[in-house]
Amino acid sequence: MILAKRPALLLRQTDLVMMVGLAAVLISSACGGGSTPKETLPLFYPGDTPVPVSGPDAAGVQAFDTGVSALLKKWNIPGATVAVAKNGQLVLARGYGYADFESKQLMQPDSMFRIGSNSKVLTSMAILHLKDEGKIDLDTKFLSILTQYQVAQGGDPRIRDITIRDLLRHSGGWDRDKTGDPMGWHGTISRKLHIAMPVLCPDVIRFMMGQPLDFAPGTKQVYSNFGYCILGRVIEKVSGQPYELYVRDHVLAAMDVHAMSIGYSHRLSERGPYEVKYYEYDGAPLADSLFANEGKVPANYGGFEILTLDSCGGWIGSTIDLTRVMTSIDGSRTGHFLTAGTMTEFTADPELPDWNTDQNYWYGLGIFVGPNPQTWYHGGAIEGTKSQLERDSNGYTWSIMVNSDSNDPGTLGLDLDATMRQALGPGLEGSPTDLYSQFLSPDLPPRTK
Repeated sequence: MILAKRPALLLRQTDLVMMVGLAAVLISSACGGGSTPKETLPLFYPGDTPVPVSGPDAAGVQAFDTGVSALLKKWNIPGATVAVAKNGQLVLARGYGYADFESKQLMQPDSMFRIGSNSKVLTSMAILHLKDEGKIDLDTKFLSILTQYQVAQGGDPRIRDITIRDLLRHSGGWDRDKTGDPMGWHGTISRKLHIAMPVLCPDVIRFMMGQPLDFAPGTKQVYSNFGYCILGRVIEKVSGQPYELYVRDHVLAAMDVHAMSIGYSHRLSERGPYEVKYYEYDGAPLADSLFANEGKVPANYGGFEILTLDSCGGWIGSTIDLTRVMTSIDGSRTGHFLTAGTMTEFTADPELPDWNTDQNYWYGLGIFVGPNPQTWYHGGAIEGTKSQLERDSNGYTWSIMVNSDSNDPGTLGLDLDATMRQALGPGLEGSPTDLYSQFLSPDLPPRTK
C-alpha cells in the first residue's frame, strides 16, 4: 500500500523544473492570439522497428531492454539511458535508441542529458560540505551571508528570518502553487528591473526581495526552485568561487565525476560533448524566445535559459555519473562524502507539514527519503528531458533518463519509475565485474558562458 503511493510523490517533484519552461510556452500561447505554431515529430519506431541498444551484455539486461524499448515506443521518445549500481559497483549500463534521431547518432550508456532538479542534490552536497568544513552554519540567516541583497522598502520582513536550513528543505516561505515559480518570470523581472532578457538567478533574487512570502519561514515545506537559486549564491559567497567551479572542484571531483557541468540551452549547436539532442512531444506549442529577435522557437531551445537555473536545475550529466554521485553519498563506493552527523541531518525527517500527504515519505536537506531512511531519490524534468535517480534499501542505485518529454508528464514519470522497478524485479545480477572502469567520467572543462 505504501509503495503504491510513492510514485505520486515522485511525480510531484520530478516535473517541477520543467514547469519553468512550460511557463514560457503558456505565456506565448496566451499572448499570441489565434493558432499557436506547434512542433511536428516523426514516429521514431513505427510498427516492428527495433530500438537500437548499446552497452555491455550482462545477466538480467533483457528485462531492461524489453521494458525501456516498450517505453520509448509508447511515448514516441527517441532515446534513453539506464545505469544500475549494486553495493557501489556499476552492474548495468545501457543506451537505447538515438541521441540524435536525424543524424542516426546512437544513444550510448554514458550520453549526457540535462538532469533538471537532480541538480539540487549537487547543491545540497556543496552546502553540507561547507558545513563539514566549519565554513557555514545551517541555521544562519541567508541574508547575513548575502549582504549584497536587502529586503525592499515595504517588503516582507520575514525574508530576514530565512535560514540556510530552510532553503535546503524547502521551508523558506514560497508556495509555487499559490503565487507561481519566480524562476520563470523572465518578462516580469526584466521589465521591473529594466534589464534585458534572459534574467539570471541574481536578478531573480533582487526582484524577490520586494515580494511577499506565502508562509512564515520554517513552518512548513513547499518545493521551491527559487530557494536553491539562493543556495547557489551562498556557495559562491562562502567559498569565494563561482558556483559551478566549487561544485566541480570540491564535490564532484571527490566523487570521481569530472564530466558534469552547467548546460547551455539557447541553440542545439551549443550542446556539449556527449550531450544528446532534446525533443519536445509531437504537437507541443512553440514558445517566444527569451533571446532577442528570434520569434517562435522550440521551448527546449531558446524558450528558457538553463543558466538561470544553475543551482536548482542547470546541470548536465550521464546516468552513470549520477550513480557515481549517489554511491559516494551512501559510502558504498568511495566512503561517505559527508560526516556521519551531517549524513543523519541530510536524510532526517524535518517533521513539518508539507505538500505531500503521505507521511511515509519526506524531504530531507536536498533529497527525498522513504518509506525508510535507507531509500533516497530525486528526479528532474526540464524542457526536452526527464530523469530519475534512486538508491534503495537493498543496495541498488539506479538512474534513467530520456531525451524528450510529454504533454502528460505525470504519467510519463510514473512509467519511468514502473519500467525500472519491473525490470529490476527482486534483484539484478548484472555484470560480474565493475563497469565503472569501462565508462570513465571524462575531464571536460566547465561550460558556463
